[in-house]
Amino acid sequence: MSQLWVPVVIVVVIGLIAGLGLAIASILLAVPKDEKAEAIEEMLPGANCGACGFSGCSGYAKALAHGEAKPGLCAPGGAEVAKTVSQYLGLADVAVEAKVAVVKCLGSYDNTSDKMEYEGIQSCTAAAQLAGGVSSCRYGCMGMGDCVQACAYGAIEVCNGVARVDPSRCKGCSMCVKACPKHLITLVPLKRQAIVRCSNCDKGASTNKVCKVGCIGCMKCQKVCEVGAIKVENFHATVDPEKCVGCGKCVEACPRHCLAMLE
Repeated sequence: MSQLWVPVVIVVVIGLIAGLGLAIASILLAVPKDEKAEAIEEMLPGANCGACGFSGCSGYAKALAHGEAKPGLCAPGGAEVAKTVSQYLGLADVAVEAKVAVVKCLGSYDNTSDKMEYEGIQSCTAAAQLAGGVSSCRYGCMGMGDCVQACAYGAIEVCNGVARVDPSRCKGCSMCVKACPKHLITLVPLKRQAIVRCSNCDKGASTNKVCKVGCIGCMKCQKVCEVGAIKVENFHATVDPEKCVGCGKCVEACPRHCLAMLE
């Protein structure tokens, strides 16, 4: 019977020594808490989207606590979070302009066609490596949803082969902008303004062959704009959001219907 106690005692002693070692290590190697950073992190939305330029909300909170970053970089939090953080840090309020993502393409299955059959990985980034993608328009959306996967707010969906953004859900974090290999998605100020829903910069005749609604650079929108907010360069119209007053005249004048109003 006494022989059974020997291994039991050994195991108990080893356990006590190991436990004591862990206890000492936890004290010596403990990372001091940054209460200021933790408090700021609680104010952030917790999306960890990286739109602020840091690894996540924790990284941004630490930078704010140590004066290495300014409030207002959190796009999902917007003006409300920027104001809360500024007040906590004793800083002046920072103006934050709300922005929304816009997909500059209308190349749906109804408006364009595929130039080949693609059976590879269902990823826009992967497909773009093969002759510029499946669509007959080399500038067009491939509709495989890389932007959908990147959006943490469910603001994007692919409809009829083209990505579409729901402005009411979009937080302006820009993750979809980074995910699009065709650079079709951009952030614009959330206000009433004209948006060119096309990225094709080829000549009108070439554009007309690959898309029914692509911009052909006809300049009709530029001619009717009374504030000089639209310019046509490289056979493609561009709207300056700072100048656009949202009158909608360019939308009515566009024969290709690739201009739309962002409400």
